Amino acid sequence: MTTHTTPDSPLLVERSGAITTLRFNRPAAFNAIDIPMAQALLAAVRGIAADPTVRAVVLCGSGKAFVAGGDLATLRANPVQGAADLLGLINEAMTLLSQINAPVIAKVHGVAAGGGLSLMLQADFVYAAEGTRFNLAYINIGTCCDVGASWALPRLVGLRHALEIAMLGDSMDTQDAARLGLINRVLPAAELDAAVEQFAQRLANGPTVALGHMRRLMRASFDRDLPTQLAAEAQAFAECARTADLSAGIEAFYAKQPAQFQGR
Repeated sequence: MTTHTTPDSPLLVERSGAITTLRFNRPAAFNAIDIPMAQALLAAVRGIAADPTVRAVVLCGSGKAFVAGGDLATLRANPVQGAADLLGLINEAMTLLSQINAPVIAKVHGVAAGGGLSLMLQADFVYAAEGTRFNLAYINIGTCCDVGASWALPRLVGLRHALEIAMLGDSMDTQDAARLGLINRVLPAAELDAAVEQFAQRLANGPTVALGHMRRLMRASFDRDLPTQLAAEAQAFAECARTADLSAGIEAFYAKQPAQFQGR
């Protein structure tokens, strides 16, 4: 694995083959997101968006937590400007991340709260360690949610559960989170890294262009009627039909062999 940042960077960017890992790295603050971390996140996502050789992305945290939310010191110093500065950076990063072809996996442990839980909700897949606690938390400091939580949460759990999670600010354990559909898998902490590495590699070996269309089609489907979605599917399918991966997949099918996709 190659690390493209220094050990004291607020975000570590690690590359292993076609997989890029973004590791939030303020462990003493439970990886609370401050301006330098948000700036580093946006820069890293811009790099990923410009690099078609990235075929899977993993989000994770250093130390004892995934991400404990936004840095309250930033908001305490200047609530209005601090929020605007943080969200301007994070929202651009999340928008770019939603548009790439590479699937995004959140590897979560310890705590995912506030903006950290919102970040987690934007991932395509979530693997969590046993004992992880989840809390949207915003209401507990007197504010509404951000980082796309109000978009993602109702889509994942339905409106009633989303309102309960958002408006009560109660903590959830991994069993509750799995039952509601917030996470895909719960694993013993000792097995989490290996399981995510194996899963990320499986995705990275896939037809990356097709995976990108799939994730965008699924996310957009809630806002479209059926004829509009059918047209979007047809356009996406036509773009997939131009890829080398589709040809490789068809030939592998006739040869009765596993397809070897190159992500293009």
